[in-house]
Amino acid sequence: MQGDLRSFDPIWTTANITAYHGAMIYDMLFSIDADFKPQPQMVDSWTVSDDKLTYTFVLRDGLAWHDGTKVTAADCVASIKRWAARDGGGQALMAKTGSMTAKDDKTFIIALAAPFGLVINVLAKPSTPVCFMMPLKDAETDPNQQITGRIGSGPFIFNVAETKPGNRYVYDRNPHYVPRKEPASGMAGGKVVKVDRVIYENLADDQTALAALQTGEIDFFEVIPTDFLPQVKDDPNITVEVLNKTGNMGFLALNHLHSPFDNIKARQAMLYLVNQTDFLKASFGDAKYYRTCNSYFGCGTDMENDANTDWFKAAPDKAMAKKLFAESGYDGRKVVILQPTNFAFMNNAATILGQELGDIGVKVDLAASDWGSVITRRTVQAPDDKGGWDIFTTFSSGYTLSNPVAYIADATNGKKAWFGWPTDTVNETLRDEWAAAPTLADRQAVARKIQENAWNFVPHAFLGQWLAPVAHRSNVTGWLAVPEVIPFWNVSKT
Repeated sequence: MQGDLRSFDPIWTTANITAYHGAMIYDMLFSIDADFKPQPQMVDSWTVSDDKLTYTFVLRDGLAWHDGTKVTAADCVASIKRWAARDGGGQALMAKTGSMTAKDDKTFIIALAAPFGLVINVLAKPSTPVCFMMPLKDAETDPNQQITGRIGSGPFIFNVAETKPGNRYVYDRNPHYVPRKEPASGMAGGKVVKVDRVIYENLADDQTALAALQTGEIDFFEVIPTDFLPQVKDDPNITVEVLNKTGNMGFLALNHLHSPFDNIKARQAMLYLVNQTDFLKASFGDAKYYRTCNSYFGCGTDMENDANTDWFKAAPDKAMAKKLFAESGYDGRKVVILQPTNFAFMNNAATILGQELGDIGVKVDLAASDWGSVITRRTVQAPDDKGGWDIFTTFSSGYTLSNPVAYIADATNGKKAWFGWPTDTVNETLRDEWAAAPTLADRQAVARKIQENAWNFVPHAFLGQWLAPVAHRSNVTGWLAVPEVIPFWNVSKT
């Protein structure tokens, strides 16, 4: 898989590997299908009042936690509340919610104080943090603290006894899971498990992983470097395919709490400094897998637009970047870049960025570690000398970028926001306006205003967009094409 599983709490962190773990052992109230339409999952039926303010949900039969106890509406209410405290879409939902209560063991009600047309959409989204349902004890954990439980109601059971942290993570088929009757589609439909066990192997070296795939020691290689593809393209035992059809957008998270990126000029400098082609070519090689992109909402999405993109036409412009850094009052202190050495794209990106910053006179400290350590360190709000950071690289899917309400990194409510903690009241107002827009055309109009404003205050900088192929043994079939998550139900091995 893409990296080590350091956190087991898919609400506490937005790390994709933890969302994968979450999808194995937890379940969702709603999920998106292959056409990105929300469908009921744990919910059997629901109704909406005529005034669009009261949503009543009834859970389906057969839902049980891995310890044998029944899933209740109270579990779900607590799970939604904990998720909403960490998620952009959840925060938007709770801002419109008057109350959320369990009517009985199978029924719960969300009573809105004002209409919010995205209720089902945000509950169903596959982007991190995903709205997974947890037992009440875990769901009542402070959302800023990690849970200690490993029990869900999903299609796999986490095998704690055979898991070796840092090495392998073991998931056994849940024999008591009751799938929906509909065919599997995206994250929706029947989660029918067709293998007895799934093991996440933590292989930090890509060449070792490739050799293991070629010999059949492993069945799936999630982030195969594109320069490895010629080595497997003629191997009949290996299949290469793209599961996330919306692609990924790489970006630089900038720490808005401390110098230098607490100054808008320093953040604007990053737009002019980044040469997206250099970043993309270094990691993805073959141009058929990547493209440069200037849209705040990703390219190829419904919200893509060209508002306020003159900077992109000029970039890279190191002279302008140097000028803006000088105007920011940059004082020569080191800029700490978190560099995950076991994740090729982010490792390469940190190295290239360090060189580019050095070219304009900015001192750089590349803080090398594995990705799991980056996930932990990026939560630190303290200054660099107290364990903090200034920049880290990450990515998100095009599907996620297209929804400024559901995408947690688009929140700009200061220390309540995602890592980097940007503050911009105009953006928050526009996100609310986008959520209330009644039609696609109306949302697209608001999206232009969001982008116009965003590329002025610069919450983060983009590194370009790419398709990420996975490689798997040809006798392992049934992979579901989903953005953000790799499902392991519906997969067969012959």
